[in-house]
Amino acid sequence: MMILACNANRTLANRICDHLKLSPVKADVRRFADAEIYVEVLDNVRGADIFVVQPTAAPTNDHLMELLIGIDALRRGSARRITAVIPYFGYARQDRKSGPRTPISAKLVANLLTIAGANRILTLDLHAGQIQGFFDIPTDNLFAAPLFARDIADRFVPGNTVVVSPDIGGVVRARLLAQRIGAPLAIIDKRRPQAGLSEVMNVIGEVEGKVCILVDDIVDSGGTLCNAADALLDRGATAVCAYASHGVLSGAAENRIEASRLTSLTVTDSIEETNGHGPKLRHVSAAPLIGEAILRISEQRSVSSLFA
Repeated sequence: MMILACNANRTLANRICDHLKLSPVKADVRRFADAEIYVEVLDNVRGADIFVVQPTAAPTNDHLMELLIGIDALRRGSARRITAVIPYFGYARQDRKSGPRTPISAKLVANLLTIAGANRILTLDLHAGQIQGFFDIPTDNLFAAPLFARDIADRFVPGNTVVVSPDIGGVVRARLLAQRIGAPLAIIDKRRPQAGLSEVMNVIGEVEGKVCILVDDIVDSGGTLCNAADALLDRGATAVCAYASHGVLSGAAENRIEASRLTSLTVTDSIEETNGHGPKLRHVSAAPLIGEAILRISEQRSVSSLFA
């Protein structure tokens, strides 16, 4: 078993290596003067079971190409099996035709990874579970719920919390967390007039006098969580804390969250922590979860039992 760390999130890759007590594969991942990407694997990988750690966060296209080229280099180096470990799967929100003559980019990315030579995919909290079906190779989708459940247990008094889904599409994710911590479930009925904008319509469930735990997979602009926090507090919630698997935090998202009525936002380190150091922003590491999944895949053991 070997770990290759590309450039998108070396901090997470090193944490995974520390968990597994491994040293990362030596490789030269750089760019030529014209910005073309070059990957040279310096260690012998012939016959190796190798895991390439590379989230495809911004700059998404650069990181995706880096991953594809790295996989190709390993395939040509005669690696026995190549698993693409993609903690944050870019283009996952383009998982269906949203209108006439629009792409399904998540399927295109799946095809690219397979053709490049990936034998398996390991990712964390896909935006839509059906994306697993876009691949013709085994795909493991991990869930951040166990990480969040442990953090919530350390921070909040049992029996005084309610887990809230910020939209109808996130109900399954919120219910999974609610079951883990033994809390009731509430749902925000949300209308999205256009991409990047959301308008809260109604709150389904009892939130008065409770600490609300908002749970989502991606926080991008932050508008959905901020609007949801306003709606919950206006309906009698005592505090609103948010948990999201992937802190994209594009544009002015961090400032928006700091100025909001949210008490805190907790994200994993699936995306490199290049920004996001405000007092309301917290991080939990997904490295132990991903590292354990990598070990189980390499040893041909069950991954799903991690979430039993």
